[in-house]
Amino acid sequence: MHFVVFGLSISSSWGNGHATLWRGILRAMAERGHTASFYEKDAPYYASNRDGWRCPDGVGLRLYDSLDAVRRAAAREVDSADVALWTSYCPDGARISQMILESRATIKAFYDLDTPVTLSALCSGAAVEYLPPGGLGEFDLVLSYTGGRAIEELRSRLGASRVVPLYGSFDPETHRPVPTMDEFRGALCYLGTFAADRQRALEELFVMPASRMPEQRFVMGGAQYPETFPWTSNIFFVRHLPPMLHPAFFCSARATLNITRSHMAEYGYCPSGRLFEAAACGAVILSDWWEGLDTFFALGEEILRVASADDVVDVLGLSDRELRDIGDAARQRALEQHTAARRVAELESVCDTVISDRRQTPLRDISEVA
Repeated sequence: MHFVVFGLSISSSWGNGHATLWRGILRAMAERGHTASFYEKDAPYYASNRDGWRCPDGVGLRLYDSLDAVRRAAAREVDSADVALWTSYCPDGARISQMILESRATIKAFYDLDTPVTLSALCSGAAVEYLPPGGLGEFDLVLSYTGGRAIEELRSRLGASRVVPLYGSFDPETHRPVPTMDEFRGALCYLGTFAADRQRALEELFVMPASRMPEQRFVMGGAQYPETFPWTSNIFFVRHLPPMLHPAFFCSARATLNITRSHMAEYGYCPSGRLFEAAACGAVILSDWWEGLDTFFALGEEILRVASADDVVDVLGLSDRELRDIGDAARQRALEQHTAARRVAELESVCDTVISDRRQTPLRDISEVA
């Protein structure tokens, strides 16, 4: 199949979680014989923070300054696509969705990588710029990064007729156990862009344990953290960590912390891509709780649930052997169920079903129309 994707970014992972996910998906698509084009608006903040990622054979990155400048060429490519889709937070998303809807693409789709954020905004009455004003009812397929009750709300609030969860994933070529790096060594690491709704949990589960274990080293990577962040003397900060260093980051600490944004946690069934990436590296993952977490990893065996600083301190008191067993189990589960190739296979199956159902739908008798 040929996929045409309009998304946020694959050229830079700065301040977003979309790029790393799409890189793995696009590589898996190419390995499974598909081709793809990814249209990305050439934003200055991504242009100045590019990671040097190179597209695999059969995949093209189409950078553009304005949609008007590429609209004609993009429309031609969309017309010939087997699957044409746009994603949440895609610049000019509403206009692009209309172009897709008016095209001859075989399957016209939307992939919401931020479903709880989308639905929460709709509940509050806020405008969601990447959505078409008429909702999603006319599209063949809606993919959701979040499962659970979010699936039904996409139907009831946006009129989507076919909604399927397509969860996060990882690329085994990129995320795997690697040698440690001294600058990332520590008792606990955390990787994430600043978000106000994660701050309280970050202070409870990362800053407070650091203050209670002053002899231990804690390492944090991310972007957009304010100067008022409550740093301690034993927290070491990496301002921007390119994806190529993520495995070393996860492998260099005894454990890594996962904190879920509040909108996501409220809906449940919301594994972040970094959850799978860390597991693929054999990291011991400490995570906050959300409904469905135990469907992706076994609690206590493949992932450890923490709710307080006491929980974190207790986990860090486990022996290296105990932690290593948990990390090994998480890696095995990730390789079996959460690779990018597994997600592409799931997407292929969904697309086959869309096409099959369309063929089986009987044509209306012309007398009914008359």
